[in-house]
Amino acid sequence: MSAMLEVTDLKMAFGGVKAVDGLTFSANAGEIIAVIGPNGAGKTSAFNCITGFYKPTGGTVKLKGEDIAGRRPADIAHAGVTRTFQNLRLFNDMSVLDNVRAGMHLYGGQNFLDAIFHTPRYKRSEAMYTEEAHYWLDFVGYRGNRGVPIRNLSYGQQKPVEISRALARKADLLLLDEPAAGLNHSEKQSLLDLVRRIRDLGTAVVLIEHDMGLVMEVSERIVVMNFGKEIAEGTPAEVKADPAVIEAYLGQDDEDEEEPALGDA
Repeated sequence: MSAMLEVTDLKMAFGGVKAVDGLTFSANAGEIIAVIGPNGAGKTSAFNCITGFYKPTGGTVKLKGEDIAGRRPADIAHAGVTRTFQNLRLFNDMSVLDNVRAGMHLYGGQNFLDAIFHTPRYKRSEAMYTEEAHYWLDFVGYRGNRGVPIRNLSYGQQKPVEISRALARKADLLLLDEPAAGLNHSEKQSLLDLVRRIRDLGTAVVLIEHDMGLVMEVSERIVVMNFGKEIAEGTPAEVKADPAVIEAYLGQDDEDEEEPALGDA
């Protein structure tokens, strides 16, 4: 496997607060990595640095060997990085199909005049967008009406639509922020299958997730953060047994009390 993403000594400070403090990890093509940690550990700040929403105060973020730290979000997206959000960022008044189509306009080659005059190039691009949107909706398993406004869908139905829009951007690296939040058991099982199928496309998948059962089942490697720092990295079995991880999640270890193992539930 080749390194798709390399994060080295990443730092993000807000005044005197170090949200990310020396984070280092990598993600390979065709691999699923989880970044976990208690609330406030710096996980989302790290995602925001990788995707250009924050300009890091130190360190490097390399995509396929090229440093993208500090670039504009649009430029990073065009380079092959895409993400979803814990709070869905869909267009409520647009249809399911048009929400996915909206993710493709970086790649169609249209210009302003094409859109105004509906040139042949515009028509070809729009037909391509529609075909691709249906493909990715099929891929994520969406079987509902694709012409209805997004606001008509349940939260659990909207999640795969957001993922399909992210995939339609031709991502080499997909960042998923709390993809299982708000999903029922059946929807989580579908999500597990979907994440693995995305991995099988050769995409590097990095996810933030609080559902430890899901993390332990789907991840090939886990990076653990606490107070902005990386405190552990390894396989699910290695991380689950790491004393620093247990302490971060469960508080100071008490030898007289038997604590539940990380991921049991």
